[in-house]
Amino acid sequence: MKKTAAARAAAAARSNADGVCRENDTRLRAIIEQVQPQVDAGRFSIKRAVGEFVLVEADVFTDGHDAVRAVLQYRKAGEPGWTEVEMSALVNDRWRAGFRVEQLGRYEYTLVAWTDHFLTWRREFERRTDLPDIMLALQVGAHLLESAAERAVAADAKRLRESARAWLQVKDPESARETVLERDVTELATRYPDRRFESRLERVLSVIVDPPLANFGAWYELFPRSTGSSAAAHGTFRDCEARLPYVEQMGFDIVYLPPIHPVGRVRRKGPNNTLTPGPEDPGSPWAIGAKEGGHREIHPQLGTLEDFKRLVARARERRLEIAIDIAFQCAPDHPWVEAHPEWYRFRPDGSVQYAENPPKKYQDIYPFDFETEAWQSLQKELTGVVLYWAEQGVRIFRVDNPHTKPFPFWERLICEVKDRYPEAIFLSEAFTRPKVMHRLAKLGFTQSYTYFTWRNTQHELREYFTELCLTPSREYFRPNVWPNTPDILPEYLQIGGRAAFMTRVVLAATLSASYGIYGPAFELMEHQPREPGSEEYRDSEKYQIRHWDLERSDSLAPFIARLNQIRREHKCLQRNRSLRWLNIDNEQMIAYAKVLPEADDAIVVVANLDPYHTHSGWLELPLAELGIEPHRSYRMDDLLGGGSYLWDGPRNFVRLDPHGTVAHVFLLRKHVRTEHEFDYFM
Repeated sequence: MKKTAAARAAAAARSNADGVCRENDTRLRAIIEQVQPQVDAGRFSIKRAVGEFVLVEADVFTDGHDAVRAVLQYRKAGEPGWTEVEMSALVNDRWRAGFRVEQLGRYEYTLVAWTDHFLTWRREFERRTDLPDIMLALQVGAHLLESAAERAVAADAKRLRESARAWLQVKDPESARETVLERDVTELATRYPDRRFESRLERVLSVIVDPPLANFGAWYELFPRSTGSSAAAHGTFRDCEARLPYVEQMGFDIVYLPPIHPVGRVRRKGPNNTLTPGPEDPGSPWAIGAKEGGHREIHPQLGTLEDFKRLVARARERRLEIAIDIAFQCAPDHPWVEAHPEWYRFRPDGSVQYAENPPKKYQDIYPFDFETEAWQSLQKELTGVVLYWAEQGVRIFRVDNPHTKPFPFWERLICEVKDRYPEAIFLSEAFTRPKVMHRLAKLGFTQSYTYFTWRNTQHELREYFTELCLTPSREYFRPNVWPNTPDILPEYLQIGGRAAFMTRVVLAATLSASYGIYGPAFELMEHQPREPGSEEYRDSEKYQIRHWDLERSDSLAPFIARLNQIRREHKCLQRNRSLRWLNIDNEQMIAYAKVLPEADDAIVVVANLDPYHTHSGWLELPLAELGIEPHRSYRMDDLLGGGSYLWDGPRNFVRLDPHGTVAHVFLLRKHVRTEHEFDYFM
């Protein structure tokens, strides 16, 4: 790698210097095509986290038989100079190089290629056999060395000129061949190529570099108002502080709080979404705004701004981050409704149509009119809301229903926030059509909710996680999978009992590098729907305060804590690209591996998808891919359930009982059998 300030200056001077349109300049013979990674021809950035590697490939070729060279150029956005990395040829005109991103923010990269006259000459020289041809070629080669000397620094220029003179003095063909093929001269000449007619990729591509939590983390959602000492007590931020050790012990990284703002009183919802609340019913936190204030204020029963900032600080002391909900909508009595009626769409009778997502109706919420003539002031105010909470120390934002707002709105908002706070993370809660979800991810959302909640069969899971982890969309779409949310109690959890909850959290925690649960409803296995056929919880926390018995003996908290510990100890579970599907001859089971060869880390997961019945099957492992020699035994340590197993060959038998062990999370250890081994592995 080297900085190319001189090369950049020369390239700038060459650009259109002769008045010829570079696109039509026949001297620009190198072609660059099929560059990966890039998103929509470079319209959007790819994504990486700090410390990750960006591996770039492209087709690079030219007409005829001349030698081609290519370099990858990259820099932190805003830097004046490029760093260059020489690309290596693969096969069929495919080339590759890479770079590591070390800082938050935006990086840029592009490709440059040219036909290399010296390398072309040297390759042809090796084929020459006739004396006249050899001696004439020596003269041509000496001229190329002189040309390289003009571009070289002082010491190298001297050496190149000396070599050029030596070549011209050679009389014997055999001596000529030995002289020309000296490696150090070739390396020196190629260090200073003639790049007057280099071709450059049409546009500069970019990488958004996020903090490590953007790639790997476990989210825990809780309602602050339900952290009080009893069902009658409205929880506070101080109560949330007291809950932090519990969340920490389970191994989560992020504590996500639903909206913490004043709740509207007009059209307030009561328990189970009723339209007739009682005087003490707290309403839905997503109905934001009342006489106490709106999106920049805190619900007075939760505490003060200082209490909130203290919670953020106390969480960080435990290596936890506080995420808050960004819900751009208003209760009818939000101060903005009176102060800025131009931000809403009024009907002929003077009313505002409440928000709907058929069949769901949100009578307590007014949506914004993003087509208003006052769209600029609306954009400024809403962007200011996010910046305000960032100033209070928040860096992670879960965004409610972003698909109901314009794409350009989010692109501009996220760009403005990340310009000031490049460590900010935005999670898109968009359970909507695939193309809409993907567009939101492209334009800047760091992570995205997924359809995992409704994918239950082996076929569904394999197909979906292949899309998420093993296709080009992984360059911009970071999945965050949730088995449940306050809005979604899927049928599998309603009817599957304890085994269903255990299976789903194993899948979430091991299939995806980022996952979350809505607790304590999840670890306490809340499974009663509001009514048959509904995905709404009975007595949902969205509409009432709940008191949870965290000390229940049947809680899944220890099980979840073990899963999160395994995730932290094994880097292969911290990458989505490490996923490898494994064959198992039972459709009621699923098997996959997470493999990170450079870390010598391999986890194999086998799960029973049927929460009612015991299932067994023959599992096939690709031994060569896993680095296991044929006819050698290897050890499988069950990190979740305990125990070790000695396996031989690619096919091995697995049996899982949902009333005991719903899944194995194996650590694969390469192993050689000894004569006393059977006494140990019983």
